[in-house]
Amino acid sequence: MAVALLIFRHNERRALRRERVFRDRTNIMDNLNDIEIISRYRLDRQSIFELVDVLAPHLERPTLRNFAIPPLHKVLTTLRYYAKGGFLSEIGDIHGISRSSVSSIISSVTLSLVTTLLHKIKFPVDQPSLREIKHDFYTMSGMPNVVGAVDGTLIPIIRPSEDEQIFVCRKNFHSLNVQAICDAKMKYKYDIWPSYFRFTNVVAKWPGNTHDSFIMQNCSLNEKFENKQVDGWLLGDSGYPLKPWLLTPFLNPSSNGEEKYNRCHKSTRNVIERAFGLLKSRFRCLHKTTGCLHFIPKKCTNIVVACFILHNICIDKSIPQLDELLEDDNNEDDHEQPDVFNDGINTRASLVRQRFN
Repeated sequence: MAVALLIFRHNERRALRRERVFRDRTNIMDNLNDIEIISRYRLDRQSIFELVDVLAPHLERPTLRNFAIPPLHKVLTTLRYYAKGGFLSEIGDIHGISRSSVSSIISSVTLSLVTTLLHKIKFPVDQPSLREIKHDFYTMSGMPNVVGAVDGTLIPIIRPSEDEQIFVCRKNFHSLNVQAICDAKMKYKYDIWPSYFRFTNVVAKWPGNTHDSFIMQNCSLNEKFENKQVDGWLLGDSGYPLKPWLLTPFLNPSSNGEEKYNRCHKSTRNVIERAFGLLKSRFRCLHKTTGCLHFIPKKCTNIVVACFILHNICIDKSIPQLDELLEDDNNEDDHEQPDVFNDGINTRASLVRQRFN
């Protein structure tokens, strides 16, 4: 009797087991025109195929399963998440993939992208490139010898299971504090906001409550400037220490020259805030309007860097930003300089005397 009951229950479970569903994975790109592809995936058709060719060796897996997900679908799924953010289940419904597969695909494609294409973000140290950047910044607002504008931006993430408190930022949500430097090369395309500034350095590993000055002092670029491997200045807000190579505004300007310096400094450094705005407009997964990144901090870091890489690729290829442009509302000056170095005071004072008096 007991054996018969066990057999009955086993058959009952088999009857209730969900059948395996093979979802439709027709090539979405065949049904979209060029503008629709850019709107949904941020890259144009040719750039997507080029990206697939680069990442395919890292994404193809030997398997005996039927209907394995091809590299093109993996790349499209990941790009869609970068572009729109939101729930993974909705991304899966669009591409005929389960939610768990979407999560795994985003992680693998992101890691492959960062590993393979990190060279797309590179701070120039050769003199011809630095001279070109200095010329671009000087043409913009008349500030000389500038090789980059630096700032931090907050990227919202889901509450981590470990060390949760260190990820709570000054605005009281869980985030990464991402430091970036951009150049000042503008491209006026398609009659839209000319904020096509390229990112030359990104540091995305620090939790949200880390101060901007700490990130700067512990990044590899700090050592290059300190050792005078880079000839030029960075412009930062009042949250950064004043150094001979990192110029910040006067907190309390006491002369007409200092006020002129502050105005010129602000209008020149504004490029980094505009660059963040374009980045988050292009890749909405980084903007709080789509919620937050639903991954552990390490994977969130990779996603952030991957979006910066793709942003530079879009600029190199002059791919337009078709969606509404957003401002980076997470940026606020700290209005409290953490450190002031005498050599930095002398450099800034000399600049005011020569240029702004």
